[in-house]
Amino acid sequence: MLDVLTGFAVIFAVIAAGWWLAQKGVIGPGEERLQLNRIAFHVATPALIFSSVAVSDTDAFFSPVILVIAVATVATMLIYWAISAAFFRQDGAETMAGAASASYYNSVNIGLPIATYVLGDPTYVIPALVLQMAVLSPIVIAGLDRSAHGVWKSVVAGLTAPVVVAAFGGFAVSAASWTVPEPVLAPLKILGGASIPLILMSFGASLTGERVLQSHRGPTITATALKLVGMPAVAWALASLMRLDGTEMYAALILCALPTAQNVYNYAATYRSGEVICRDTVLLTTFLALPAMLLIAGVF
Repeated sequence: MLDVLTGFAVIFAVIAAGWWLAQKGVIGPGEERLQLNRIAFHVATPALIFSSVAVSDTDAFFSPVILVIAVATVATMLIYWAISAAFFRQDGAETMAGAASASYYNSVNIGLPIATYVLGDPTYVIPALVLQMAVLSPIVIAGLDRSAHGVWKSVVAGLTAPVVVAAFGGFAVSAASWTVPEPVLAPLKILGGASIPLILMSFGASLTGERVLQSHRGPTITATALKLVGMPAVAWALASLMRLDGTEMYAALILCALPTAQNVYNYAATYRSGEVICRDTVLLTTFLALPAMLLIAGVF
């Protein structure tokens, strides 16, 4: 459990560093701050994704746990779209930002220690990561990219995003049992190591402007509730229908209760769509995810 708390502490510490640097003027507002997101989106995060997925075991990709997580993710996104259409005045990009915030989980810097020290098995983290990057990211990016006029251009924008290409490439290498030469893999690991700090510092710097829940309150609270309660509830219903055993059900519920991933904010900041919803949902779910997961652990 100490390592789980360490994972949360790392996130909050780097966010605080970004906030402090913005207060001191080291990280400037607007376009200056967004350069951190662009570096992460185009270089650092793709390097992290490829270097992680390329050395993973593909056998776990076909687990019923991954199927439950996949269906629960899509179902939660659709629930948010339905709520948004009924109660919120949002355009398509903002609705996609909220739907992604409600369903896109932090599978790396929180998911990995959670899987290792709470579940006792990190097997499902990399398949869950690939599911997000290869399947969900193209959909999310297509919905956020206002410059892609037309369905086809939106699809192309999603499928050719650097993080998506990296996920597909890493999966191909893993599935073919190829070994990436160390002179290639080592630089990618170094670049990938910059991904999370860049995103979190930009996130922290963004907190110097509009306060949390100052605007977009309804969509943000809805996305937060769906992420921490709705998505695990959908996963529980699916796991029960599939008659998963206790261990598999517990794994699916814990992973579905992970906080919203910082990548959602990175996508929103890169494409300048739904930034406030993503930022606030990431912050709220990161604070509230640990109590939610402890409740699940107590019940199951």
